Amino acid sequence: MRHYIIVFWLLHVLLLLAGAQAELPAIIVFGDSSVDPGNNNFIPTIARSNFKPYGRDFFGGLPTGRFSNGRIPTDFLSEAFHIKPSIPAYLDPAYNISDFATGVSFASAGSGYDNATSDVLSVIPLWKELEYYKEYQGKLRSHLGNEKADKIISQSLYAISIGTNDFLENYYTIPDGRRSQFSIGLYQDFLVDIAGSFVRELHGLGARKISLGGLPPMGCLPLERATNVIFQNDCVESYNNLAMEFNGKLKVLTTKLSKQLPPGVELVFSNPYYIFMNIIRNPSSYGFEVASVACCATGLFEMSYACDENNPFTCQDANKYVFWDAFHPTEKTNRIVADYLVKNVLSKFLS
Repeated sequence: MRHYIIVFWLLHVLLLLAGAQAELPAIIVFGDSSVDPGNNNFIPTIARSNFKPYGRDFFGGLPTGRFSNGRIPTDFLSEAFHIKPSIPAYLDPAYNISDFATGVSFASAGSGYDNATSDVLSVIPLWKELEYYKEYQGKLRSHLGNEKADKIISQSLYAISIGTNDFLENYYTIPDGRRSQFSIGLYQDFLVDIAGSFVRELHGLGARKISLGGLPPMGCLPLERATNVIFQNDCVESYNNLAMEFNGKLKVLTTKLSKQLPPGVELVFSNPYYIFMNIIRNPSSYGFEVASVACCATGLFEMSYACDENNPFTCQDANKYVFWDAFHPTEKTNRIVADYLVKNVLSKFLS
């Protein structure tokens, strides 16, 4: 009898979870290359990856513009919430509003919180991503009517993943730019203020379930390790410490905003740092063989157009590598990080 009670209870829990998952109608994404499924394909920029070998492990082996051999973290979030296996790019004409109603990404590779960061590679700034979202809302209301559209807007999960480029492609790369205007601490505060304003804007537009993403251990990116010759190509600890410090400020921001925003708003901080670092420091525990260099080309410096399909050094099995190119994780890493965040942070959106 006890056995049947336990089985019944488990079935009851599963049914409750299934019902809760059905209440999350879509995932709406803002950010940079970590979550861009191909918006940059449709703007004049060199920050693109819509060519092989990118996407070789994606559905059909298609190079969609994702900076990976396959899917990116938000694709796995969508799958985990039983919505759909991948999230399309808003600017991709192959999709329409009926596709976007169940998930859409406005992210742009190379972007940042800071407008000056998006200027570096002429990509879509964060404020423009928000303008596209407003346009999307109008299309959604025309397509579904106000009541159904408002339900999607209020019940969807809003995922934000951005910030690495502000430091690595902007602050530390352009000496006469932000570095001449801000100390590193003040620049972090400047970015955190923008993040806070962005979350408030989203709330004002109807968002009620928001995930603010943190930075990965950016000092361990293969590109940074390759240039860290003095320390035998180990991770650049100053960059990792910066990522942890900035993440701490973002966490404080989410706590503060959770108190300031009206009741009914669920805001969480999704921190990928520690799971990512654990993968890098203990790759074999996760089924990886290589964490210091990437799969594509020599694995030291190459990304985007330098990641050549015909390069003889490109690895055969990306699942053995933590990184796909010198800046971006493999699909396998993306899945592990996304699964961790779902189980440890985003599971609250199942209730």
